[in-house]
Amino acid sequence: LSHRASFSVSTKMEPQKVKAGTSILDRPISRGRWEINISTFALLFSEIVRYSHNRAETIPDLEKKLSEVGHRVGDRVLELLMLRERGQKREIKVNPVLMFLHNSVWRTLFGKPADQLEKDGELDDTYMISDRDMVVNRYISVPKELGALNCAAFVAGIIEAVLGGSNFPCKVTAHTVPEKGTTFLIKFDKSKLPADAFGS
Repeated sequence: LSHRASFSVSTKMEPQKVKAGTSILDRPISRGRWEINISTFALLFSEIVRYSHNRAETIPDLEKKLSEVGHRVGDRVLELLMLRERGQKREIKVNPVLMFLHNSVWRTLFGKPADQLEKDGELDDTYMISDRDMVVNRYISVPKELGALNCAAFVAGIIEAVLGGSNFPCKVTAHTVPEKGTTFLIKFDKSKLPADAFGS
């Protein structure tokens, strides 16, 4: 990018309390949303965007760097969920792994399931997951010269890592869609999946 733009963060949330006397490893993962103040997260994420921006030459390059950071987070989220949910079986079909992403992963990250999960009407290897209030976009003010930037590329990297780590290689991109908020387009690599992976 020819010149460096500045990002700003704006939050008005109250701090949330954490139970004293319990180890973080003893607490259930589903309650993780109470552990981080949203203002702290917004400030940290803003610094991640600024750090990536300073090392990017173009908007796609910046989104790629955010996705790479998200990929590292996604690897750890999947590992943690597998350790906590010991009864979780390894999925071999696309639909169940997408429901795991829509429910368990989304609740762990954002405290609620995703708003919508749908299949592309024409392509059987393409799905969309939507969130009307994506927290990573909520407090980031993108400068006009970077208007095409979607900071949810970070979450796209998390999704890609979770699905890839579950043996469902794919490419995930983030898009802003009117009335749907942020939509993540998930395109699976059919050449690396068994023929019956897309069955019900």
